[in-house]
Amino acid sequence: MPLFDDALGADGALNKDEAFAVLEELGRNTPEEIRRHRAHFRLAIKAAVVLQPGNASELMSMKVKGVTGDVSEGGCSTLFPIPARVGDVYRLAFDRSALNLPLTFARCVRCRLVREDAFEVGFAFFTPISLPEQVSAAQETSLIS
Repeated sequence: MPLFDDALGADGALNKDEAFAVLEELGRNTPEEIRRHRAHFRLAIKAAVVLQPGNASELMSMKVKGVTGDVSEGGCSTLFPIPARVGDVYRLAFDRSALNLPLTFARCVRCRLVREDAFEVGFAFFTPISLPEQVSAAQETSLIS
């Protein structure tokens, strides 16, 4: 089962483990000063997430599957096969079996090309979320300061 929708009809999309490894690598490349200034601790977790426009009138115009890299009370880092528009509002539907979070609306605050078929996208939630006390045992998790 492929992780991402095949947006361009080509094979070779990242699988969950590859996507998570790419996001972990990005985290290691982040300067320590930026990590120290984060408002919330981050939970490193790989969970499927579906991205759709936040506007009801545009809801059916796009539906893309991706994977989370980390989640905090204020936002998340994700990986998608196509870029998100910085500044736009999106609805994020997380795989509740892996990460029990409700449908969440968020603004895209960052989009970075990782490789031709992978974009790291950062979202800021409009309303802080409560991180689940337990996550699926199959998920690799850790705290990121």
